Amino acid sequence: MTHPPTHRALNETGRLAGIDYGTHRIGIAISDPDRILSSPLETYRRQTPEKDAAFFRRLVREERIVGFVVGLPLHLDDYVGDQAEVVIAFGNWLHETTDIPVDYQDERYTSVEAERLLRQGKLTHKKRRERRDRLAAQIILKEYLERHSPQT
Repeated sequence: MTHPPTHRALNETGRLAGIDYGTHRIGIAISDPDRILSSPLETYRRQTPEKDAAFFRRLVREERIVGFVVGLPLHLDDYVGDQAEVVIAFGNWLHETTDIPVDYQDERYTSVEAERLLRQGKLTHKKRRERRDRLAAQIILKEYLERHSPQT
């Protein structure tokens, strides 16, 4: 059985970007520099590898990102399946592209939670779809921040 990757050390201060990876869209959230809050930022529609690389380099520069937290879709028994392998490959690409460290956060149920929260807001299906990925990224980042908080 394959297990999740070991975590890469992220700087202890500075903004993190949470990533909800998708083959067509990538949800992005960011933390404040003190890593107390996570906020949804945007949903990026994937293009070409070159344009994707330029986007993430610009994101790092403009938002002063010091680390990425990528949601990892693990099975209930913590097994790393095919989709998680794709996400790990993306995380490796992201690190190589930006030279910024990447860590992973279990993302089980984040999309379900994001959809539940959006339904409570009584949004149309189209508006929910537009916001779901960045809200899932916010949940991934929030859980990571809570797990790594000095108070816990």
